[in-house]
Amino acid sequence: MRSLLLAGTALLAFSATLTLESRTASAIICADGVERVACVGPRGAVVVKKPVVVCKTVWVNGVKVKRCK
Repeated sequence: MRSLLLAGTALLAFSATLTLESRTASAIICADGVERVACVGPRGAVVVKKPVVVCKTVWVNGVKVKRCK
């Protein structure tokens, strides 16, 4: 009888924890890494590669100018 009472108490405590737990299913979480950006939302995950930025130094009318693409 004592083990049945203990199991019932544990089940009640577990149920109360699940009921009172807050859920953040609508939140969007993003992480910015070295090469990629990843976002996780309620409908799944997306991974996007960052564009490569290339800078060149050119001369325009006798002035050194840095151009980035």
